[in-house]
Amino acid sequence: MIYPIYAYGSPGLRKIAEKVDPSYEGLQDIIAGLFETMYSTDGLGLAAPQIGKPIQLFVIDAKPLEKDEPSVKDFKKVCINPDIIEESGEEWSYNEGCLSVPGIREDIKRLSKIRVTYYDENFVFFDEYYEKVKARIIQHEFDHLHGIIFTDHVSALRKHLIKSKLMNITRGNVKVNYKMKFPG
Repeated sequence: MIYPIYAYGSPGLRKIAEKVDPSYEGLQDIIAGLFETMYSTDGLGLAAPQIGKPIQLFVIDAKPLEKDEPSVKDFKKVCINPDIIEESGEEWSYNEGCLSVPGIREDIKRLSKIRVTYYDENFVFFDEYYEKVKARIIQHEFDHLHGIIFTDHVSALRKHLIKSKLMNITRGNVKVNYKMKFPG
């Protein structure tokens, strides 16, 4: 099932998502729907709050970046109840975008290394380390589970400069090639 992506300004994007247990009704269908929705948008990752599901779940498939970033080859994951338990390394800037914030891309600074724990779609526990682009993708999706959008990481000046674009997204004045659900 392809879900509409909730747009910037949707209240659900600002809420902290709830933990999931293996008995969560329809979980496998939601996971399949997240992948299907993400593939229909050419995204790299998609968090459950972005489709109106307030649960700690995101999916990743970084294959579209493989040509420019060979390290992401086969970087495909389902992360349930993830926790970034360590961030380290140098702070580095990378141009990020978001399906919930179409048409806006910004250079975002994040630490280059993370240690993350999570459960996969079969509730197998993982404790893994990632660097650079892989870490960044996880950090971006993890933020969605805590009500944080990538534009929250930009300077006050940049926020001021993109304010009108953000307001247009909130009002539905944006063209995208995928289904969106706008606030209101």
